[in-house]
Amino acid sequence: MAKQPYIAVVGSANVDLTTFIDEFPRPGETIFGKKFDLGFGGKGANQAVAARLCGAAVCMVAKVGSDLFGPVTIENFNSFGIDASHVRIVEGVSSGVAPIFVDASGQNRIIVVSGANDALLPQDLDLAAPILRKADYIVLQLEIPLNTVYHAIHFAKSNGIRCILNPAPGRVLDLTELAAVDYFIPNESEAELITGMPVHSIEDARSCADSLLGRGIRRVVITLGERGALLSGPEGMELIPGFRVKTIDSTGAGDAFIGSFAVFLAEGLPEVEALTRANLYAALSTTRVGTQKSFLSRSEFEQEWKVRGGRS
Repeated sequence: MAKQPYIAVVGSANVDLTTFIDEFPRPGETIFGKKFDLGFGGKGANQAVAARLCGAAVCMVAKVGSDLFGPVTIENFNSFGIDASHVRIVEGVSSGVAPIFVDASGQNRIIVVSGANDALLPQDLDLAAPILRKADYIVLQLEIPLNTVYHAIHFAKSNGIRCILNPAPGRVLDLTELAAVDYFIPNESEAELITGMPVHSIEDARSCADSLLGRGIRRVVITLGERGALLSGPEGMELIPGFRVKTIDSTGAGDAFIGSFAVFLAEGLPEVEALTRANLYAALSTTRVGTQKSFLSRSEFEQEWKVRGGRS
């Protein structure tokens, strides 16, 4: 039996407050929502849950607040079998929250209040070093302080651990700090913000990826929604097609992609197949409501892969 992949996620843990509406309100307008849902989220936590559901052993390094949401967030990690021994409560600080608004087409708008996520510091990674060194991949996002992200990248390089950075939400970055990242995976809007280049088409994405490679990034994957993902590296570029599904709620789809991709890579699957599988895993998450609650188990995914993955 193949060794179980071990994924370490360093990142955010939030509580998602999701409201479903027919259309987004105009400035100053009050409307009635159709439905409300409270769930666990945060890009880091979501990616950890996706990786765990895909079959990896997972540890999470994060901070939560001393409010009602902190202890239950830790319990949520435990319920999935995620190692939360380095998810710490910060006294006197709120947990991170994310009010999310989803319209009738499934598009979303999200406001993130970082709270305790801003208290995740480089020294917290040093304290977690013994478990981080076990990882096949360290997975990072940008809902925590940038100096912590950069510290984690340097830690991964110095310990020979592969590293994935999902630069979400988009922020201005010092690209020289990212040279050791194995995979840099923005979506279109994040790639545009980081590079200052328009990303409105596949050709735009190719130009943007080429620019990132030229600025020292090893490997770039720009996710393009239902169009798939553009893989770029020294040997060239390849568009990995997406999958058409009936989207209900796109919240968390990017996190489903990242978490599953890390597992598929760690299992030793060829890069293109890992990306194709991640495209399908992410697409299927949009057919259900919520973030972590929308992610498929590995057995559910494999059933879908048997039916839909043959094209690869």
